[in-house]
Amino acid sequence: MTDRIVLDNVSKFYGEVLGVNRVSLSIPPGITTLVGPNGSGKTTLMNLLTGLVQPSSGSISVLGLSPSNSTGFFREVGYCTQFDSFPRGLTGRQFVLDGLMLHGMSAAEANRLTAEALARVDLGEAAGKRIEGYSKGMRQKIRLAQSIAHHPRVLILDEPLNGLDPMARAESLALFEELGRQGMHVLISSHILDEVDRISDRVVLITGGYLVAEGDIHAVRTEVRDQPMQVLVRCDRPGLLASRMFALDHCVEARLQPDGKGVLLRTGEMAAFYALLNQVAAEGLVRIEAVAPADDDANALYQYLIGSEGSAS
Repeated sequence: MTDRIVLDNVSKFYGEVLGVNRVSLSIPPGITTLVGPNGSGKTTLMNLLTGLVQPSSGSISVLGLSPSNSTGFFREVGYCTQFDSFPRGLTGRQFVLDGLMLHGMSAAEANRLTAEALARVDLGEAAGKRIEGYSKGMRQKIRLAQSIAHHPRVLILDEPLNGLDPMARAESLALFEELGRQGMHVLISSHILDEVDRISDRVVLITGGYLVAEGDIHAVRTEVRDQPMQVLVRCDRPGLLASRMFALDHCVEARLQPDGKGVLLRTGEMAAFYALLNQVAAEGLVRIEAVAPADDDANALYQYLIGSEGSAS
């Protein structure tokens, strides 16, 4: 099946340490969310799909191509990693342009696609600045721009929403949704299910290197709808933000961070929570710098799903 990403009984061990174990998947076009807490095996699975690491056993096919030895594989695949490392002195435009030149494109074509990718992630004005001066959210955007610039058929995104403010988060989700509608394979990893449930066609749940569940996003979401989740919001007025969320009945608990620059909010209705957060940000009374799910709640979600009293590794 050349229109699918197929993993057949794939395992990866780092010495005696388990990365993933006996994972079998057949992923059609559209948006697939890979959900799991830190250490669950999400990044290992994505590195396997892109050929950055080789499986200890089993086989992998990405649209009929092998990640390990297929000519032109990376012309079909884009990978946006979560690692925040760039060559010193490089501008955003040069970072994207250099990636395209590696595909053997002409200078004219590479320049055209660079401009297009920068516009899609809304980084046109900052493209000429050095990446070392970018905010965390801007660095996340420039990695995304490089991964989509060559128009791959498969886009693999490792925690692409980490560090983004609510507006940038919404824009990124809209872009992923558009790419999925165009028939691209979009594989997104996330700490929590609610983060991308609005746009996902299916979900893959992984913990401790093992596949826990997979299927239609709505069916899985129904199962965990009543589980309160925690979100850490970094902002300049955390007390005001907490009071607004409580006043509008979208928060069941709030804990201010010791440095006074953030608040940990617990909610049972994530869609309404993020919608309200966007509203508060638009009002301009609170300057929101970053939004991220809290790891402890991701572990709690998995304990609920698999009936385990221990935390995931």
